[in-house]
Amino acid sequence: MVREIAEHELNELLELYLYLHEKTIPDMTEHLKKTWNTIIQDENHHIIVNEVDGNIVSSCVCVIIPNLTRKIRPYAFIENVVTHADYRGKGYATECLNYAKEIAEKANCYKMMLLTGSKEETTLKFYGNAGYNSTDKTAFIQWLE
Repeated sequence: MVREIAEHELNELLELYLYLHEKTIPDMTEHLKKTWNTIIQDENHHIIVNEVDGNIVSSCVCVIIPNLTRKIRPYAFIENVVTHADYRGKGYATECLNYAKEIAEKANCYKMMLLTGSKEETTLKFYGNAGYNSTDKTAFIQWLE
């Protein structure tokens, strides 16, 4: 079942992020709690999860960004697309991305964007099959410490 995350599911999400790029689950510090509360209370920040047998197996983040161009239409940014290793290849992440698209369409977004650090052909093909292309824009990233 695809849906938005519930406030009490932070720990499950952090465990899932171990399949993304995290090495450990962060300690439950005040900073983490404050960040989580900020995310949960932000109407433009959507954490989408796919639940199977009571377990969160896949997720993505969709942030709606207000915008002053394109007839004052917002755009959506997709981040942290992840599926538990035992559940990959079953369409769960695609369902999350489709749910994100529904959110973006309801918000009248004019585009959706995502970045991936992966160079694996299967990952790039996955995003292409989900409707994203890598030909319209060029991405640049500046990492901050």
